[in-house]
Amino acid sequence: MSQTITLYVDGACKGNPGLGGWGAYVITEQGEHKLCGGEPETTNNRMELQAAIEGISFCPVDAQLIIWTDSNYVKQGITEWIHGWKKKNWKDVKNPDLWQKLDAVCANRKIEWNWIKGHAGHEGNEMADQLANLGAEQTAQQLKKPSQANADIKKPEADWLLNDPFGLDLDTDVDDAEIMEEIEADAPEETETVQETVQPVISNQHPQIVMTEAKLKLQGPRQLILDTETTGFYYQDGDRIIEVGAIEMINRKLTGSSIHIYINPEKPVGDSVNVHGITDEFLQDKPKYAEIADTLFAYLKGAEIIAHNATFDMNFLDMEFQRVGLPQLSEVCEVTDTLALAKNKHPGQKNSLDALVRRYEIPARDRTFHGALLDAEILADVYLAMTGGQVSFDMDALSQAEQKQNKTTRQRIEVELPVIEPSEHELNQHETWVKQFEQKHGEPCLFAK
Repeated sequence: MSQTITLYVDGACKGNPGLGGWGAYVITEQGEHKLCGGEPETTNNRMELQAAIEGISFCPVDAQLIIWTDSNYVKQGITEWIHGWKKKNWKDVKNPDLWQKLDAVCANRKIEWNWIKGHAGHEGNEMADQLANLGAEQTAQQLKKPSQANADIKKPEADWLLNDPFGLDLDTDVDDAEIMEEIEADAPEETETVQETVQPVISNQHPQIVMTEAKLKLQGPRQLILDTETTGFYYQDGDRIIEVGAIEMINRKLTGSSIHIYINPEKPVGDSVNVHGITDEFLQDKPKYAEIADTLFAYLKGAEIIAHNATFDMNFLDMEFQRVGLPQLSEVCEVTDTLALAKNKHPGQKNSLDALVRRYEIPARDRTFHGALLDAEILADVYLAMTGGQVSFDMDALSQAEQKQNKTTRQRIEVELPVIEPSEHELNQHETWVKQFEQKHGEPCLFAK
């Protein structure tokens, strides 16, 4: 009889890219195993992937694996996005070498993937994090050995202006998924907003409900951009919800709070699998709606629900909540239908979510298969673009009116500004910097004479 093995995997990176490490904490029936390693120049996502590859490779092929990762990039990538990537032959995919390795080591294995909040005090995740940092430290020590004779030579500090002359703090090696990863990590709170809104109090949360806490503490009414996936189009004929995703927005800012749940519909998904790619096998061990209804209702209650073709989603949600004895969601939430907004704004045109993405030039995402959380994220961009245009227009009109009103009263003021000539030392420093910039980037900078 095959054994069940639990793995906690994590990656760490000091700089992105920079020195990195991976760690895998493997718990078998016979005992514990601690694996770690690192690379001198890598990214956080690559280390997260390497940790999963090494941890799985360590385990027997016939073992049942339960994997916990604090990287949604890894978890969603291997369970959802990878199917579309394969169909596109890995075109435009970051880190394809590691994704293909992970896909290969997962083949013919029984694996249950789970997400866990990082740095939240969970013993297994904390151990994996320690191992990842240990892997980075060991790699750093190995790099020091050949150059120990030069240990006393002070390393010159990096000139941030050479890398980022306009102070934009750009990182060209970070893709959309890595940005999402950084948001999930311990991001600093926004300092300009100190008041916070009332957040739903949720207890007895089911372990397969994925919830993230708000990173921004904002004051104002909650808006939840929501999407569902179902077994079919007709709730009256017994079709059920299989996935719910919602992200929170307050004062037109995404707070980082979200909820995402896969649900066992207790019936086959049928032909709808061609739309969302979620199979009966994948949903087999997922919770039934009755098991997650209280938590989901508490999270959604009282907020404004924003959905595309909202009638469809609300009919299904009302049916599911009524089925378990809860009030209809439409009775405790205001509802905004972005499809209706789009039809009023663009009459006679296509107003599907894909059409609006193209019209408003929303950054492309892989939508080979629909997914509730992915579609909610896309809809948030569309909603902000669709409702923000008029605001910008009004602000421009107001600005022009004020300019005309103030034109006659504006007086010309002449001020003679002092001219301070640079010293010879400063000119030499500037000339040196310009040459360094040209050597680094292969082209002269804007400040060259």
